[in-house]
Amino acid sequence: MVVIVLALLVNPGLAKQFLKLATTTSTYETGLLDHILPPFEKKHNVRVYVISVGTGKAIKLAENGDVDVILVHAKRMEDKFVAEGFGVNRREVMYNDFLIIGPRADPAGICGLKDVQEAMKRIFNTKQRFISRGDDSGTHEIEKHLWVKAKLRPEGEWYLEVGQGMTAVLIIADEKNGYVLIDRATYLVNCNKVRLVKLVEGDKDLLNPYGIIAASPYKHSHVKYELAMTLIGWLTSPECQKLIAAYRKEGGQLFYPSADKPMR
Repeated sequence: MVVIVLALLVNPGLAKQFLKLATTTSTYETGLLDHILPPFEKKHNVRVYVISVGTGKAIKLAENGDVDVILVHAKRMEDKFVAEGFGVNRREVMYNDFLIIGPRADPAGICGLKDVQEAMKRIFNTKQRFISRGDDSGTHEIEKHLWVKAKLRPEGEWYLEVGQGMTAVLIIADEKNGYVLIDRATYLVNCNKVRLVKLVEGDKDLLNPYGIIAASPYKHSHVKYELAMTLIGWLTSPECQKLIAAYRKEGGQLFYPSADKPMR
């Protein structure tokens, strides 16, 4: 089921214009947008409608001309979106990384591994419960890439695709005492609410960059390209980059600014 959240981040009666932003569940559910968007809205007298979905669905909304700008995290999908002319002026905003978390008992024996392919192989070979987003999100895209790189094809009762957002998937994985790939931000926000623990981190394949892209006015003349570029300018500005760096939960930094040091 697709969950779409429309968030009005300023008093609707005060704003003269609005902008539609499609973004990932990880940026919405962690509270980051409530931290970094209000100054933009106040300065430009804008209200931002936030549509929270997986990266694949966010990109599809922009392809259809249903949103003005997207903030997502699946580089291969983003590059294809731009190459096909649906998006313009991609800019990097921030990054964090993915983790594999799972039961404290760790029946697959992956705790402490720095090689994520080896971790995936051990989960696969022991057929331990693995919960997948299964929703064409950026996280799901990375997970599929990791299985392919490890030359594995997960299937069977042990592998469960649930088609939900990251927080919902975390709750399911916790209930089933299984393994799950999760972005660090969502984990930090929820780590005190679940039994699952951090087991694998640090592999370069687990890096998680976020890009912001304006929907192309050449494909859809009605999109608010200039206002989208104003938002892009804000998110990549030194002021907003400092806000991103300062956003912390449970003693940990959720996102790291990258506008001045692209990760290509």
